[in-house]
Amino acid sequence: MSSRMLTLAAAGLLAAGGLSACTSEDDPAGRGADAVIGVILPDTKSSARWETADLKYLAEAFAAAGVPADIKNAQGDKASFQTIAEGMIQTGVKVLMTVNLDSGTGKNVLESARKAGIRTIDYDRLTLSGGADYYVSFDNVEVGKLQGQGLVDCLSEKRVPTPVVAFLNGSPTDNNATLFKEGYDSVLQPKFASGEYLKGPEDAVPDWDGAKGGTIFEQQLTKDHKIAGVLAANDSLGNAAIEVLKKNKLNGTVPVTGQDATVQGLQNILVGDQCMTVYKAIKKEAAAAAGLAIALARGETPTTATDTVTDPESHAPVKALLLKPEAITRENIEVVLEDGYVTRESLCTAAFVTACTEAGIS
Repeated sequence: MSSRMLTLAAAGLLAAGGLSACTSEDDPAGRGADAVIGVILPDTKSSARWETADLKYLAEAFAAAGVPADIKNAQGDKASFQTIAEGMIQTGVKVLMTVNLDSGTGKNVLESARKAGIRTIDYDRLTLSGGADYYVSFDNVEVGKLQGQGLVDCLSEKRVPTPVVAFLNGSPTDNNATLFKEGYDSVLQPKFASGEYLKGPEDAVPDWDGAKGGTIFEQQLTKDHKIAGVLAANDSLGNAAIEVLKKNKLNGTVPVTGQDATVQGLQNILVGDQCMTVYKAIKKEAAAAAGLAIALARGETPTTATDTVTDPESHAPVKALLLKPEAITRENIEVVLEDGYVTRESLCTAAFVTACTEAGIS
């Protein structure tokens, strides 16, 4: 979906709730005069969630509360991210909620908002040394632990002696990727230390780019043909690895992890090419962040941010609201469907009807 279409989609959802549409094709910088909350999403490339879930759920939450909001997507462009933020700040939003593209850009935006007296929320990703007023996300170390344990469980089922594990880590500019790695390392490093597993190639994938991830994994597999498991940090990188494994007729025999419970990731799980993903209930995250932003916009003191995280760079405490993630395998894939995050129609397309039926999804 193009940046223009994302803007129009957000405007349409807001209008449906009886709110003023604060974005338009003629207003690219986000100068919506009625908006009291500004939201900047990062891109549509690193994960499908920003387009298919966060935009929709945030817009719906603001519309339901009758609070005008301006939601835009930076489409992976740091200059655009800053331009959008400047427009929202000049318009005079009371709250600015951002998903940073990197901490440097995010920090500059947060500083500008703070100088303008605007309250700030880091959504999903913490901006290092950014000093946001609040942070709303999932317990991302726990996400990594679920991935690590998921790979251990899958390797146990394969009964591969002394398996070699390769890593496709997330973007080095995303603090969440650091937290995921902290989580799965806590599970896998003891296996390496004991000699039960062997540590294979490990690389970070710039910008969570699936195409780059595929190229990197192809190089990893060329370097070590004995790779028996892949810790891929999200479904996009997992699919990139799976495509390479398919070319080498290894898909289904080499377990691959993921995250985000995307349709593609779930379909890979259904056919046995991916062993697990991590479901983060985006609707709950969006609702929690929107509720926090609405309270701030109304001049209220939020009561929901009862957690605290420590900024690893500044070492400053940040008030936080952290949600719990859930591991998803073929056995409990219905959880994602029951939540309405993915529909049966989108999951069980013609190529996957049989796999859905075999998994008990009608």
